[in-house]
Amino acid sequence: MQSRRDFIRKTVIGASALGMGPLMKSCTTPNTSLTILHTNDVHSQIDPFPSNHSRWPNQGGFARRAQLINAIRQEQENVILLDCGDIFQGTPYFNVYKGKLEIELMNKMGYDAATLGNHEFDNGIDALAENVARAKFPFVCSNYDFSKSVLKGLTSPYQIIQKGSLKIGVIGLGIELAGLVNPKSYKESVYNEPVEVANRLAGHLKQKENCDIVIALSHLGFKYKGEKVSDVIVAQNVRNIDVILGGHTHTFMDAPERIIDLDGKEVIVSQAGWGGLRLGRLDLNLTSNHKKSVALVNSIYHV
Repeated sequence: MQSRRDFIRKTVIGASALGMGPLMKSCTTPNTSLTILHTNDVHSQIDPFPSNHSRWPNQGGFARRAQLINAIRQEQENVILLDCGDIFQGTPYFNVYKGKLEIELMNKMGYDAATLGNHEFDNGIDALAENVARAKFPFVCSNYDFSKSVLKGLTSPYQIIQKGSLKIGVIGLGIELAGLVNPKSYKESVYNEPVEVANRLAGHLKQKENCDIVIALSHLGFKYKGEKVSDVIVAQNVRNIDVILGGHTHTFMDAPERIIDLDGKEVIVSQAGWGGLRLGRLDLNLTSNHKKSVALVNSIYHV
């Protein structure tokens, strides 16, 4: 685990090496920056991986991630912390505490929003509803219709989050549960095609709600062979989305993909592996005319 001094040094070096140091301006200038921190597919990995693990000895764990998040919050003015699903399932902690521990720890870490992954349904939708109700942060689920289920009123189709002067719209795109989850576990939940939903809500957030940035939290998967809907497919077929943060495929990305949308604009697509081994970071710089650029390109920190 890197020290706070090492963390700050690496952040500065990372920006300089990319030739982007001048973008890291104070918020007293016309430019405003937003630091986006993101996780996905943590899979109940509360503790670090064991010391005898063949690939990731002593890495990860909620405590180390919390320490790193706190250090970043001390250095950056506008920080948003987001999760892209599959919070549950993977260690005995989930078997014993049924997801309660994960939610309580995320509450303490100050997550701003999350979306649902398919493994959130592993103990059934009734147990999931209890866990969602425990969360002090919103679960954003845009293309799942829960209106006839016990999750009715417990999730939001979109969320607007204020960070300083920035108005951030957040949507959530979930994978089709049929074929992944026992129908008895999701019951009356209805899956809607995510591209159409994403376009409609992103347009609303940008044009009606005047959001500066629209972020999609996705559990669709980064990309696949063929035309199966994925983060890349969504990015290519939407308007008004600035960033897609993904999950499900456990993709370790050392740099984000930049995908061109229907208007010829860049959508930044990123994912941070799995197991809480990494904390994803994107620093966006917004100019006074609402144009954006990436100051630190996907600064992924090993936890």
